[in-house]
Amino acid sequence: MTTIADAPVTAPPRRRAALGWIALALALLLIGLVGTTLVYGGWKEKGLLDPESPAPDGTRALVRILQQQGVTVTVARDRGAAERALAGGDATLVMRDAPMLSDATLSSLTQRARHVVLVEPRSRALDVLMNGSALGGFADDRPTDPGCDLPAPNAAGTARTGELMVPGRDVTGCYGVGGEFGLLSRETSDGRTVTALDGISTMTNAALPLDGNAALAIGTLARTGTVVWYVPAPGDADAAMKPQTLGELTPPWVTPAILLLLLSALVAAVWRGRRFGPLVTERLPVMVRANETTEGRARLYAASGDAPHALDELRRATHGRLVRALGLAARTPPEQVADAVSDRLGADRGAVRGILITDTPTTDRDLVAASDRLRDLETSVRAALSTERTPR
Repeated sequence: MTTIADAPVTAPPRRRAALGWIALALALLLIGLVGTTLVYGGWKEKGLLDPESPAPDGTRALVRILQQQGVTVTVARDRGAAERALAGGDATLVMRDAPMLSDATLSSLTQRARHVVLVEPRSRALDVLMNGSALGGFADDRPTDPGCDLPAPNAAGTARTGELMVPGRDVTGCYGVGGEFGLLSRETSDGRTVTALDGISTMTNAALPLDGNAALAIGTLARTGTVVWYVPAPGDADAAMKPQTLGELTPPWVTPAILLLLLSALVAAVWRGRRFGPLVTERLPVMVRANETTEGRARLYAASGDAPHALDELRRATHGRLVRALGLAARTPPEQVADAVSDRLGADRGAVRGILITDTPTTDRDLVAASDRLRDLETSVRAALSTERTPR
């Protein structure tokens, strides 16, 4: 007699190994792309003061208002486009800080415009274009009176200017707070003007509706019929102003050393790593002989020294055979089976219940004796049933 394992196990397909290597290769490729982007590409902020951005920190609302006022707004995404748009010489140049431009290029570009508006001034641009002006502190988030004679601030009234600046020589300041100003304006000898203010606190889509910000922004930018909004790009940098990349700053031996370390790590992973697939190939289900199973369980019971549990197993098997022999239901309680056996044999009920239910062995000798009594009781029942069926 043989038994078969209930749950057959199948070996995983061979393609799982290939998929594992593909996943590893893709992960290494992804890490390489991310590292290349960080080293050579960098990250840049998008949308801040962008004339085509509808985000809270964009300025598309101001551009739309200027266009409704009849002002032509040209968005230049590089220096060349800005220079072409300023070729007429009678336009207003609006620009963010452009750290990639040299001082000479910055001066040359702004001289092409009739008016220049710096909407995110930094110290270098203020120093070059506004006679040594510099950045100061920050104003409180509250409206401030202009306190100057310039037309646009006077027409706008109170406004929230944010970042403050320290004026240089021959520079007019408006919206003063503690000796520093939120707007600076300078008129050159040839009649051009350069204005600087914090566009983030004044011109963005979120800040434009506050107090007199909209009137101040429109009055500052709409002084000519054409506005050239220059958005500096990294490619506009002069050769001398281009910052060195991390790759250019790194010694030549670093890249080969990194590649060698990565290759060594990959080789070590393949050498020491666990291979994909089963460790041992085994055909299942496995055929196990019944007597081997019985002997194995018997050795386990003997090793554990749990005589009561072993007797319970014997009683469970005897109970099943007696139920079938007496024609009782499969779920008949052990007490009723013991009473039926005693009635059939005319034996004492207490003794029969002791054999089938209550007797508890404490040693192996007791277990063997109890097993013999179970066998004898079952034999007696079968003999009694056989006698009843034999015709007289």
